[in-house]
Amino acid sequence: MKYLYDVWVNWFEGEEHGYNVCAYHEWRKNDKIDILEQVPSLYITEAFYAYIENSLHHLPEAFLEKIHKRAYIRKGVSRRVLDYACIVTDGKRILALNTLGYQIPIQKSRLIPRQERQVLENYQQKKRDFFSFTPIQKDDAVGLLSMKEYHVIGLTRRERQLKKLLLIALDKLRLTDNRNEVLYWLSEWDIQMVQSIRMEATIEDIWTVLYNSVQNGWSEAHERLCAQIIKGNPFLEKYWELENENSHNPSH
Repeated sequence: MKYLYDVWVNWFEGEEHGYNVCAYHEWRKNDKIDILEQVPSLYITEAFYAYIENSLHHLPEAFLEKIHKRAYIRKGVSRRVLDYACIVTDGKRILALNTLGYQIPIQKSRLIPRQERQVLENYQQKKRDFFSFTPIQKDDAVGLLSMKEYHVIGLTRRERQLKKLLLIALDKLRLTDNRNEVLYWLSEWDIQMVQSIRMEATIEDIWTVLYNSVQNGWSEAHERLCAQIIKGNPFLEKYWELENENSHNPSH
């Protein structure tokens, strides 16, 4: 196990999916950057790395024992020990984590490029640390607001956030008992799809067509639908405004 010093981290909390833990080039000026004065790093298997990066499940006791109270965070002139924090790599991907004293990786962060290179250089031709864990068998059916990785490949931080916002709005639309309203939003998305809807199609059928068709990528059509469908909802409108303001303030 090796150590890194003065490591910049931008914690993303409670993220089950690694694609929501933003790379350095997507950090923003209003993100809260912490500095880990000292943090251990471990070279682990690809399977265990994926388990940590893409879940919020319990970490093995042996892993927690190995990193226990070995990391320090600097706050001004003071330093504080962290119960369970470290950097992990599978030789290709890199992730910092902090459990906040629990047994799950509640906080996750990427590193700045220079420190990523340092981690990779530390473990060239080194042996991996092996930890026993139970792989999680995930159902292919993800939650309505949980996008699969291939649905967000190539999207920017702003586009991922707005896509999540669109799915929240569609989830609310799903609860409506108004067939014409669902048809209207389908027509706003793609009028040709409305023409293919059968007369006997239920509200759920129509909604499913709309939901499935917006899953892939992000385009001007997605942007337009999102802007329109959130109108009248103060919470979603505020989220939209903040995301658009933040997207104009990258950290570099």
